[in-house]
Amino acid sequence: MSNCQGTNSQQQYDLPEHLFGELDAFIDSLPTMEGHLVTVLHKAQSLFGFLPEQIQQYVADRMNIPVVHVYGVVSFYTFFTMKPKGKNPIAICMGTACFVKGANKVVEAFMQQLQVEVGEVTPDGLFSIDCLRCVGACALAPIVLVGEKVYGNVTTDQVKDIIADFA
Repeated sequence: MSNCQGTNSQQQYDLPEHLFGELDAFIDSLPTMEGHLVTVLHKAQSLFGFLPEQIQQYVADRMNIPVVHVYGVVSFYTFFTMKPKGKNPIAICMGTACFVKGANKVVEAFMQQLQVEVGEVTPDGLFSIDCLRCVGACALAPIVLVGEKVYGNVTTDQVKDIIADFA
């Protein structure tokens, strides 16, 4: 059985200082802070690649708002991520149709090939693995997304070739 929960630990990341400077410049360029939290979070995620606790706290401090408000926005919108992603994020649908057609085995095959768990990034930063609830393309089950590219009717035998498309 695959672990689609991933890791769930708070950790500090060594984030590049110059990116904080770029974020500061962006925030300072706004006509007002009010009503721009989502815009600032988009910018922060585009700079850092994700929004860990320390970036959320930084944004809260810079915008003079409670960090719980920032966290609420980050955790509500699915396009924000609190975990680092690989350059080529792999997402396997675990909806009912995909699961019934072997998505759990596909997850296991990706984990074995890449030597990382769900929620982790490969040491070279190229790939990360995550699970999705439902992609909405059940006729193509099981579905795998690599970035924007969609693979349908995926079998464990195809995993090596999918990875090779992006390596």
